[in-house]
Amino acid sequence: MNGNDSEFGRIQQRFAIAGAAALLLCLAGAFFQPAQFFRSYLLSFVFWTGIGIGCMAILMLHHLVGGNWGFGIRRCLEAAAGNFPLMAVLFLPVLIGLLKFDLYSWSDWKAADHPYLNKPFFIVRSAIYFAAWITLAHFLEKWSVEQDRTADPALTSRLQNLSGPGLLIYGLTVTYMSVDWVMSLEPEWFSTIYGMIFMVTEAVAAMAFVTVMVMLLADRPPLAGFVTPLLLNDYGNLLFTFTMLWAYLSFSQYLIIWSGNLQDEIPWYMVRANGGWAWVALFLLIFHFFVPFLLLLSRFMKRKIRVLGAIALGLVLVSFVDLFWLLTPAFEKAGPQFHWMDWVAALGIGCLWLAGFVSRLKSRPLMPLHDPRCEVVLEHGA
Repeated sequence: MNGNDSEFGRIQQRFAIAGAAALLLCLAGAFFQPAQFFRSYLLSFVFWTGIGIGCMAILMLHHLVGGNWGFGIRRCLEAAAGNFPLMAVLFLPVLIGLLKFDLYSWSDWKAADHPYLNKPFFIVRSAIYFAAWITLAHFLEKWSVEQDRTADPALTSRLQNLSGPGLLIYGLTVTYMSVDWVMSLEPEWFSTIYGMIFMVTEAVAAMAFVTVMVMLLADRPPLAGFVTPLLLNDYGNLLFTFTMLWAYLSFSQYLIIWSGNLQDEIPWYMVRANGGWAWVALFLLIFHFFVPFLLLLSRFMKRKIRVLGAIALGLVLVSFVDLFWLLTPAFEKAGPQFHWMDWVAALGIGCLWLAGFVSRLKSRPLMPLHDPRCEVVLEHGA
């Protein structure tokens, strides 16, 4: 695949046009319902940013541990992680919501009284998150490009040496990001396991997304012939692992809060387990855990590319519902309203994100052909 690929150029253009049109429609709605616009925008922004963060984490994990599974999705992971400059620009409406429209209930708190939750420190922390993510993604892509061009084996060690500390930075930034952008919507509630739940939710969505991409690109060289049933089985196992970990951490948080029975913590679950939100919770229990758990137990399901792709696409969509269940009850405690801007904002930001993703993906081969480890795999067969 190269930069002159007209098919991918058309796809990128269509995504960009669709994304711009959807966001313009949301902006029109903001004149009539500004509060709803910022709530819907925040939901979609966090979701798509999370997929990029999850992809970067999986990419660094592959650089550290190796394995054939990573070579088929590495270009997709790099392309997704490269979208952080775009997301930094798209973060501006969130800041406007904070500064002008009281998106966060603590936005009028003074720094003298609340040294952590205040506008200036929130902006500084968010800038630090984006600076860290952009820097990590830049060097992961830069050295990968150099490896493609020079076939220098030393670059493999350089990528490994970056990925170890990079995963630590990832853990810290995502933990604080999840507190700042989502958990602080209800500042009276807290959970020490919340950041880990966010990491796993992002990992599920990211792994599911790149699995869908593999399904769509499997017939294109040099991926064609490399995507075997055994490789698909690896992707299915990773999806299974992340799904199990999501269920374990989510249940652990619930069990700890239920057993503690603390007045400050129980209301968060009371809202999400009653009324219309109880049906959303039941939906997540079934389709974010039981259904993928049962399907991914089957070797047959994991080794059929269209079946695995369908499961992965379902997990991407369910991950959005999961974030909806985590975030939206802060504003709508009686039950979900499913406002049209929730879905149009997701479409708008998502299409712009996908336009950036395709722009990066089309400019390079679909596999790291000059990575020494990948060369060995291709020489001896996947």
